[in-house]
Amino acid sequence: MTDNAQEDQHILVVEDDESLARWIADYLVSHGFMVSVATRGDEALLLIESDTPDLVILDLNLPILDGLEVCRRARLFYNNPILMLTARDDDTDEILGLNSGADDYLGKPVTPRILLARVRALLRRGKPSASSTQVTVGSLSIDTESRTVKLDDQIVSVSTHEFDVLLLLANNVGQALSRDALVSEIRGIEYDGFDRSVDVCISRLRRKLRDDANTPQRIKTLRGTGYMLAADAF
Repeated sequence: MTDNAQEDQHILVVEDDESLARWIADYLVSHGFMVSVATRGDEALLLIESDTPDLVILDLNLPILDGLEVCRRARLFYNNPILMLTARDDDTDEILGLNSGADDYLGKPVTPRILLARVRALLRRGKPSASSTQVTVGSLSIDTESRTVKLDDQIVSVSTHEFDVLLLLANNVGQALSRDALVSEIRGIEYDGFDRSVDVCISRLRRKLRDDANTPQRIKTLRGTGYMLAADAF
Protein backbone atom coordinates (compact mmCIF):
# COMPACT_ATOMS: atom_id res chain seq x y z
CA MET A 1 0.00 0.00 0.00
CA THR A 2 1.48 3.33 -1.04
CA ASP A 3 1.29 6.75 0.55
CA ASN A 4 0.40 9.48 -1.95
CA ALA A 5 2.34 12.00 0.10
CA GLN A 6 5.50 10.05 -0.69
CA GLU A 7 5.10 9.81 -4.47
CA ASP A 8 7.37 12.78 -5.18
CA GLN A 9 10.04 11.79 -2.68
CA HIS A 10 13.17 10.55 -4.41
CA ILE A 11 15.55 8.10 -2.74
CA LEU A 12 18.95 7.16 -4.12
CA VAL A 13 20.09 3.66 -3.14
CA VAL A 14 23.87 3.24 -3.36
CA GLU A 15 24.79 -0.43 -3.02
CA ASP A 16 27.29 -2.52 -5.01
CA ASP A 17 25.38 -5.76 -4.35
CA GLU A 18 22.98 -5.46 -7.28
CA SER A 19 20.48 -8.00 -5.93
CA LEU A 20 20.30 -6.21 -2.57
CA ALA A 21 20.07 -2.82 -4.27
CA ARG A 22 17.19 -4.01 -6.43
CA TRP A 23 15.41 -5.57 -3.45
CA ILE A 24 15.66 -2.30 -1.48
CA ALA A 25 14.54 -0.29 -4.50
CA ASP A 26 11.54 -2.54 -5.21
CA TYR A 27 10.50 -2.48 -1.56
CA LEU A 28 10.64 1.31 -1.37
CA VAL A 29 8.84 1.71 -4.70
CA SER A 30 6.06 -0.54 -3.35
CA HIS A 31 5.67 1.99 -0.53
CA GLY A 32 5.28 4.95 -2.87
CA PHE A 33 8.83 6.31 -3.28
CA MET A 34 10.69 7.17 -6.45
CA VAL A 35 14.00 5.27 -6.37
CA SER A 36 17.27 5.45 -8.29
CA VAL A 37 20.14 3.01 -7.88
CA ALA A 38 23.91 3.46 -8.11
CA THR A 39 26.42 0.65 -7.67
CA ARG A 40 29.66 2.68 -7.65
CA GLY A 41 30.80 5.52 -5.43
CA ASP A 42 31.79 7.88 -8.23
CA GLU A 43 28.46 7.31 -9.99
CA ALA A 44 26.60 7.98 -6.72
CA LEU A 45 28.39 11.27 -6.15
CA LEU A 46 27.41 12.52 -9.61
CA LEU A 47 23.77 11.52 -9.07
CA ILE A 48 23.62 13.18 -5.65
CA GLU A 49 24.87 16.43 -7.16
CA SER A 50 22.71 16.35 -10.30
CA ASP A 51 19.45 14.94 -8.89
CA THR A 52 19.51 16.17 -5.26
CA PRO A 53 17.52 13.18 -3.93
CA ASP A 54 15.43 13.64 -0.80
CA LEU A 55 17.43 10.90 0.91
CA VAL A 56 20.45 8.70 0.16
CA ILE A 57 20.85 5.13 1.41
CA LEU A 58 24.60 4.63 1.25
CA ASP A 59 26.58 1.42 1.68
CA LEU A 60 30.10 1.63 3.08
CA ASN A 61 31.80 -0.85 0.77
CA LEU A 62 31.70 0.54 -2.76
CA PRO A 63 34.05 0.37 -5.75
CA ILE A 64 35.99 3.44 -7.01
CA LEU A 65 34.98 5.60 -4.01
CA ASP A 66 33.91 3.99 -0.73
CA GLY A 67 30.85 5.14 1.17
CA LEU A 68 32.80 7.25 3.66
CA GLU A 69 34.47 9.24 0.89
CA VAL A 70 31.18 9.64 -0.97
CA CYS A 71 29.57 10.95 2.22
CA ARG A 72 32.41 13.36 2.98
CA ARG A 73 32.42 14.79 -0.55
CA ALA A 74 28.63 14.96 -0.77
CA ARG A 75 28.42 16.96 2.44
CA LEU A 76 30.21 19.82 0.69
CA PHE A 77 27.03 20.50 -1.30
CA TYR A 78 24.26 18.15 -0.06
CA ASN A 79 22.32 18.66 3.18
CA ASN A 80 19.50 16.12 2.86
CA PRO A 81 19.52 12.95 4.98
CA ILE A 82 22.08 10.20 4.43
CA LEU A 83 21.37 6.76 5.91
CA MET A 84 24.55 4.69 6.08
CA LEU A 85 24.48 0.90 5.81
CA THR A 86 27.18 -0.58 8.05
CA ALA A 87 28.50 -3.98 9.06
CA ARG A 88 26.33 -5.37 11.84
CA ASP A 89 27.56 -4.63 15.40
CA ASP A 90 30.66 -2.80 14.14
CA ASP A 91 31.01 0.34 16.28
CA THR A 92 33.95 1.50 14.18
CA ASP A 93 31.84 1.57 11.03
CA GLU A 94 29.08 3.47 12.81
CA ILE A 95 31.45 6.11 14.21
CA LEU A 96 33.27 6.53 10.89
CA GLY A 97 29.95 6.91 9.10
CA LEU A 98 28.67 9.53 11.51
CA ASN A 99 31.98 11.39 11.42
CA SER A 100 31.80 11.55 7.64
CA GLY A 101 28.38 13.25 7.83
CA ALA A 102 25.80 10.46 7.86
CA ASP A 103 22.54 11.25 9.71
CA ASP A 104 21.83 7.69 10.82
CA TYR A 105 23.12 4.17 10.35
CA LEU A 106 21.59 0.76 9.92
CA GLY A 107 23.36 -2.57 10.30
CA LYS A 108 23.24 -5.34 7.72
CA PRO A 109 21.39 -7.56 7.10
CA VAL A 110 18.68 -4.99 6.50
CA THR A 111 15.24 -5.61 8.00
CA PRO A 112 12.56 -4.22 5.64
CA ARG A 113 10.24 -2.69 8.23
CA ILE A 114 13.11 -1.10 10.17
CA LEU A 115 14.58 0.31 6.96
CA LEU A 116 11.23 1.83 6.02
CA ALA A 117 10.76 3.27 9.52
CA ARG A 118 14.23 4.87 9.48
CA VAL A 119 13.67 6.30 5.99
CA ARG A 120 10.32 7.81 6.97
CA ALA A 121 11.74 9.24 10.20
CA LEU A 122 14.64 10.89 8.39
CA LEU A 123 12.36 12.34 5.74
CA ARG A 124 10.00 13.74 8.38
CA ARG A 125 12.94 15.39 10.09
CA GLY A 126 14.08 16.87 6.80
CA LYS A 127 10.76 18.55 6.06
CA PRO A 128 10.32 22.28 6.73
CA SER A 129 8.27 23.21 9.76
CA ALA A 130 4.63 24.02 9.12
CA SER A 131 5.12 27.52 10.50
CA SER A 132 8.08 29.82 10.15
CA THR A 133 9.96 30.02 13.40
CA GLN A 134 13.27 31.66 14.13
CA VAL A 135 15.28 30.50 17.13
CA THR A 136 18.01 32.95 18.12
CA VAL A 137 20.74 32.50 20.70
CA GLY A 138 23.05 35.50 20.59
CA SER A 139 24.81 35.46 17.21
CA LEU A 140 23.39 32.00 16.43
CA SER A 141 20.23 31.95 14.32
CA ILE A 142 18.22 28.84 13.43
CA ASP A 143 15.40 29.03 10.88
CA THR A 144 13.07 26.04 11.24
CA GLU A 145 11.21 26.74 8.00
CA SER A 146 14.23 26.79 5.69
CA ARG A 147 16.22 24.58 8.09
CA THR A 148 19.22 26.86 7.90
CA VAL A 149 21.74 27.83 10.55
CA LYS A 150 23.66 31.11 10.69
CA LEU A 151 26.50 32.14 12.98
CA ASP A 152 27.53 35.81 12.85
CA ASP A 153 25.26 36.13 9.77
CA GLN A 154 27.24 33.43 7.95
CA ILE A 155 25.54 30.23 6.78
CA VAL A 156 26.70 27.11 8.63
CA SER A 157 26.26 23.96 6.56
CA VAL A 158 24.73 21.23 8.74
CA SER A 159 23.25 17.81 8.08
CA THR A 160 19.70 16.86 9.01
CA HIS A 161 20.88 15.13 12.18
CA GLU A 162 23.10 18.06 13.19
CA PHE A 163 20.27 20.53 12.60
CA ASP A 164 17.87 18.55 14.78
CA VAL A 165 20.33 18.16 17.65
CA LEU A 166 21.27 21.86 17.54
CA LEU A 167 17.62 22.93 17.40
CA LEU A 168 16.76 20.75 20.38
CA LEU A 169 19.64 22.23 22.38
CA ALA A 170 18.66 25.77 21.32
CA ASN A 171 15.05 25.22 22.34
CA ASN A 172 16.36 24.23 25.77
CA VAL A 173 19.18 26.78 26.00
CA GLY A 174 20.83 26.85 29.41
CA GLN A 175 19.40 23.43 30.30
CA ALA A 176 21.31 20.15 30.26
CA LEU A 177 19.89 17.44 28.03
CA SER A 178 20.93 13.85 28.61
CA ARG A 179 22.08 11.50 25.87
CA ASP A 180 18.94 9.47 26.59
CA ALA A 181 16.71 12.49 25.93
CA LEU A 182 18.60 13.48 22.79
CA VAL A 183 18.63 10.00 21.27
CA SER A 184 14.97 9.38 22.13
CA GLU A 185 13.86 12.72 20.70
CA ILE A 186 16.02 12.73 17.57
CA ARG A 187 16.21 9.06 16.55
CA GLY A 188 12.96 7.85 18.13
CA ILE A 189 14.63 4.98 19.98
CA GLU A 190 15.67 4.40 23.57
CA TYR A 191 19.29 5.07 24.45
CA ASP A 192 20.99 1.71 25.01
CA GLY A 193 24.19 3.04 26.57
CA PHE A 194 26.20 2.37 23.41
CA ASP A 195 24.72 4.74 20.81
CA ARG A 196 27.48 7.13 19.70
CA SER A 197 25.45 9.18 17.22
CA VAL A 198 24.81 12.11 19.56
CA ASP A 199 28.43 12.32 20.76
CA VAL A 200 29.74 12.33 17.21
CA CYS A 201 27.14 14.90 16.18
CA ILE A 202 28.09 17.19 19.08
CA SER A 203 31.75 16.95 18.08
CA ARG A 204 30.91 17.97 14.51
CA LEU A 205 28.68 20.83 15.67
CA ARG A 206 31.39 22.19 17.93
CA ARG A 207 33.79 22.30 15.01
CA LYS A 208 31.25 24.04 12.77
CA LEU A 209 30.31 26.55 15.48
CA ARG A 210 33.98 27.34 16.11
CA ASP A 211 33.86 25.95 19.62
CA ASP A 212 37.04 24.80 21.35
CA ALA A 213 37.13 20.99 21.27
CA ASN A 214 39.27 20.78 24.42
CA THR A 215 37.42 23.33 26.53
CA PRO A 216 34.06 23.87 24.78
CA GLN A 217 32.13 26.95 25.81
CA ARG A 218 29.24 26.94 23.37
CA ILE A 219 28.08 23.34 23.68
CA LYS A 220 29.17 22.27 27.11
CA THR A 221 29.52 18.74 28.42
CA LEU A 222 28.13 18.39 31.91
CA ARG A 223 29.71 15.28 33.37
CA GLY A 224 27.13 12.69 34.34
CA THR A 225 24.31 14.81 32.92
CA GLY A 226 24.63 15.52 29.21
CA TYR A 227 25.03 18.52 26.92
CA MET A 228 23.96 22.15 27.21
CA LEU A 229 23.93 25.08 24.80
CA ALA A 230 25.31 28.11 26.65
CA ALA A 231 23.53 31.37 25.75
CA ASP A 232 26.34 33.65 26.91
CA ALA A 233 28.90 32.02 24.58
CA PHE A 234 27.40 33.36 21.34
